[in-house]
Amino acid sequence: MSSTTTKAQSSPYNESTPLLRDNNALPTNTPLSPVDRNAADNLPQELSFTKLCIVLSAIWVGVFLGAVDTTVITTLLAPVSSSFSSFNSISWIATGYLIANAALQPLFGKLTDIYGRQYVLVLCNVLFGAGTLMCGLAKNQYTMIMGRVIAGAGGGGLMTISSIIATDLVPLRKRGVVQGGGNIAYGAGAALGGVYGGFVHDWIGWRWAFLLQIPFIVISAALVLAFVRIPVEQSDEARHRRIDYLGSATLMCSLVTLLLALNTGGNTLPWTHPLVLTCLPLSVVLMGVFFMVELWYAKEPVIPVRLLGNRTVLAVCFTNWFMVMSVFAVYFYAPIYFILRGYSSAQAGLRLAPFAVGISIGSLGTGLTINATGKYYLLGQSVMLTFVLGVLSVCTFTLTTPIFPQFFYFFMVGTGYGGALTVALLALISAVDRSEQAVITSASYAFRSTGSTIGTTVGSAIFQNVLVKQLHVHLGSGGEAEGIIQKLRERFDEFEKLPEVWKGKAALAYMDALHAVFWTAFGLGVLAFVCCAYIREHTLHRTLDRK
Repeated sequence: MSSTTTKAQSSPYNESTPLLRDNNALPTNTPLSPVDRNAADNLPQELSFTKLCIVLSAIWVGVFLGAVDTTVITTLLAPVSSSFSSFNSISWIATGYLIANAALQPLFGKLTDIYGRQYVLVLCNVLFGAGTLMCGLAKNQYTMIMGRVIAGAGGGGLMTISSIIATDLVPLRKRGVVQGGGNIAYGAGAALGGVYGGFVHDWIGWRWAFLLQIPFIVISAALVLAFVRIPVEQSDEARHRRIDYLGSATLMCSLVTLLLALNTGGNTLPWTHPLVLTCLPLSVVLMGVFFMVELWYAKEPVIPVRLLGNRTVLAVCFTNWFMVMSVFAVYFYAPIYFILRGYSSAQAGLRLAPFAVGISIGSLGTGLTINATGKYYLLGQSVMLTFVLGVLSVCTFTLTTPIFPQFFYFFMVGTGYGGALTVALLALISAVDRSEQAVITSASYAFRSTGSTIGTTVGSAIFQNVLVKQLHVHLGSGGEAEGIIQKLRERFDEFEKLPEVWKGKAALAYMDALHAVFWTAFGLGVLAFVCCAYIREHTLHRTLDRK
């Protein structure tokens, strides 16, 4: 990838070459200070349409694969957990991936500023591939969870860095359209992930749903090496000294202790157990330490806490946080609803496809509208309202709900979600200086990943606690009933083996648990809507230099 300048360059472009220089941006007859000259060297110029398409296509392959891996687990949770007799620990298979996302995304964003977009993106592909391979070869639930953690670290980087690169190359006014294109790649992967996972499981077993991804991950890494050549900012300080190790460590430890408490409390351990009572306050203390490190110690913070004083930045982060909590609480438990209705894993994945299609349409439509009008505030309120009403509609599901409302309600959720993500990203990057785009984008993705982690974990805690209570209500507490309840908690596939007299009662208990999760998701959606109202309108410039 190269750019046109007023003077021919004698050396090829590489990771140290200034990005897309435009020497005509400043008057040539004006003396420049060293600071001004450095700024002028980094004034951007848009790529040609062809070059831009090549670079974006290269990074969107990784986005597609990351989306597949995020949703493939939704239709595989039941069979995977049943294989290891660990249905009551089901959320760790999902949240292992999401914990690594939340903890490492900000670090990867900062690393791209230090080491360059290309090298860090390749590293993410390597981690993603290694974790996916571990999942396919796992012999027990612990290896499976570890594989999901490693894959999550890489997958989170694929998502974050692709967004950062797009912001590097596209003006704000057009950024929504490009985000729509990226979300089409994400939506396609998300739509196919559940169907693909269910189909492969029904065909040759769930392990191959992971193993068959490996060749495509290798192709993704090769495309990045070949086409993504974004330069790195130069600094006199050693690169490794610029990394916020302490901030990253305290953030990760805070998340792990919080999720450990939420996963075990009321599930494998009572809420009064010393482990739960220790982890909850410890997570709060560690988060406090993290904020102090970022404010007063870190030279280059992994999350720019000072920017949270900006009203729009704070509103966007909390909008993303609550909205993603809501989405993941619904999305990870919707397949259980479809399986209760008698559908296979593949059929359950197919019935979630309208959600992913809605993400693509909502995001691209929102981006085109913003490109045409240059405004996003009222549009943001509209798509958020669509999202909230969609989640509310999902709360009305019963064991006899017709198929069309199922498709339409999930499409509403996806459309609102995709549109809101696009509005939130544009509001965020337009509210800060261009030099802070990468770190604030990473921080936003960290809020999203943290929200997905907490949403899945809280959903699991609510589901498991309500399920146990309602199973006792519907099945009784006799000796036979206790044995059935224990089996259902450990292996979801035991539901299909129940005699009809027990099956109907158990289905009612499952629906009670699902409704508890869905109503919680609706409440979180309302909080996201309230936060979105505090976003301010900012100018969306037509050029990369924001003039």
